[in-house]
Amino acid sequence: MSKGKIAGIAAGVVVIGGILGWMFTAPYLSNEGLGRTPGIIIGGTLTEPLNDFSTLNGQVQGPLMMKQAGFPPFVVYLSWVGTPDGVITATRPDNGYWARRVRERGGDGLLRIGDQTFEMTANEILDERRLPMMQQWAEKAGRTLDEPLYAGSEPLREWEVFFWTPRS
Repeated sequence: MSKGKIAGIAAGVVVIGGILGWMFTAPYLSNEGLGRTPGIIIGGTLTEPLNDFSTLNGQVQGPLMMKQAGFPPFVVYLSWVGTPDGVITATRPDNGYWARRVRERGGDGLLRIGDQTFEMTANEILDERRLPMMQQWAEKAGRTLDEPLYAGSEPLREWEVFFWTPRS
């Protein structure tokens, strides 16, 4: 076998290894605690929706994983709080990709909380429910609405709020 062919095979193995490594390790948590680099695999066990998602608040620590429907596959970590009717998530008002995708393509997706994965639909909250929902989210994060989540971010009262409910 020629050196060129061996080099080509080696380069192909490195590229495939890199892609597989990314698939199985992304999303990852940044220093701020919220993943900004997407992955594609959500995992978990597909589970019937709960009658009360607030029961997960004390059981599951850390962020949830969200995978949006459609192409390209897109999985990120989100901070969350469960309520009796669904799950509140929030994001910086920076026109981020996942929030834009909810607005443009609809909010169908999967939420993985612990080992349970739920089929859910997100709706952006723009009415009088937004600040009370953001307050619940902020309290779980140990913050007030006037504080940023981390240095350099906007006060939480400015963040965008999305409410996830079980898909029908």
